Amino acid sequence: MKIPKARKRGEAYRIELMFNGKRIGATRDTEKECEQWAMLKLLELKTEQKSNKDDVKQHYPLSALMYKYYENVGKHKKSSRVIKISIKQFIDNYPHIAEMSVHDITPQVLTDWRNSRLKNVSTGTVLRDVSLYSAIFTYAQKELFLIDSNPFSLVSKPAQPKSRNRRISDHEIDLILEVHDYKRGQVPTEDQHFIAWAFLFAIETTMRQGEILSIERSNIFDDYIHLPDTKNGDFRNVPLLESAKELLKLIPSNGSDKLLDIKNSTFQNMFGNRIRKLKIKDLHFHDTRHEGITRLVKLRKVPIDILMKITGHKTAGILINTYYNPTASEISAMLNESN
Repeated sequence: MKIPKARKRGEAYRIELMFNGKRIGATRDTEKECEQWAMLKLLELKTEQKSNKDDVKQHYPLSALMYKYYENVGKHKKSSRVIKISIKQFIDNYPHIAEMSVHDITPQVLTDWRNSRLKNVSTGTVLRDVSLYSAIFTYAQKELFLIDSNPFSLVSKPAQPKSRNRRISDHEIDLILEVHDYKRGQVPTEDQHFIAWAFLFAIETTMRQGEILSIERSNIFDDYIHLPDTKNGDFRNVPLLESAKELLKLIPSNGSDKLLDIKNSTFQNMFGNRIRKLKIKDLHFHDTRHEGITRLVKLRKVPIDILMKITGHKTAGILINTYYNPTASEISAMLNESN
């Protein structure tokens, strides 16, 4: 751009520039000073213009990032179904955030989302959501190089909820068997029977629901079940009590290597519906793991180091503080037995 000539006005000189349709001027004592101002100002404006262009980033919706993460990472994880559902729920429930560019999402936006979410779901659910969505932003940062930092790094997580200590009473077990039209020792023939059978088997083995549904006949041995792929990524051999062996004998052959021919979704929906029908308060299938672990210590006197091998826990702290839930009366009885 050509520097215009300064014009004398009285005892001073005036120079004006046109830049991007805007008029900018200055008054100086000499013509030379005006030209120097104009050159420096023009350089400053051009530098600022280039910087602004460099700062303009392409609109990349968070929803697009979430889909890309699922296709490249999430669908290959064991929890792919949960990841897919969580992403869909976020996009459906928070469309105003889902359509924001990842470049515009700040810690404040995510903090507002966290607070809104806490009003509708449990703290544990929010913590799982934060873990997933933070992983998505880390993917954008370290794999796609879309952002310089993860905005979740500045978002405080809600306090961890207290560990569940839910035990299952014998009366509740009887009610659960009854609502599934199942009796102890009965050969299961219907989905509801297999669910009741799995409930009993979970207490006897401390196995998770998903682990029970994944059992293959070829991995059942005389005194243990081999689980080639568990939640923590390792294999585990689950020793079998005689009571568990008797339960296994009840399962008829179905022409498949898979022990139980029932879908996970069918299992979860039917069990949840029956528990609600019974109006049993705060009972989850996973509580069978708490009950089974506590019974192994109480009735079988299994030491913690052996218990860790049975359950697959890598640290004693989680096992003791989360899953071993003796009552005060049970602890008192154990103390008196040792005297």
